Amino acid sequence: MIDAVAFNDAGLVPVIAQDALSKQVLMVAWMNREALQETVDSGQAVYYSRSRSRLWRKGEESGHVQHVKELRLDCDNDVILMQVEQVGGIACHTGRNHCFYKKLDSQGQWQDVEPVIKPSDEIYSKKDNNP
Repeated sequence: MIDAVAFNDAGLVPVIAQDALSKQVLMVAWMNREALQETVDSGQAVYYSRSRSRLWRKGEESGHVQHVKELRLDCDNDVILMQVEQVGGIACHTGRNHCFYKKLDSQGQWQDVEPVIKPSDEIYSKKDNNP
């Protein structure tokens, strides 16, 4: 199964996490071989954090885990679409439902258009809360 995936030169593949019910794109992250295997084995999303250079088990600090419902591989075998059940309704480290909360307005400026459900300082106990 893993050998079919075309990982990039860094050994990573981009992963799109999508809400299984609403089809809302929640976030984009990366997986290495180990993260993909653990995701398949555990049924919960495990990513590779490039900034931390280690596996990142979604929800390990926040409790906002992602239960995997389905995995799909694109036609070039180099992007994974993962449909998930997002526990707690918060996928973004900013405390929002999803990471795509900025919209380009008619003046060419990015505007926040999605509400914060819970402030990040109430979600994370560590000072560095950016996955």
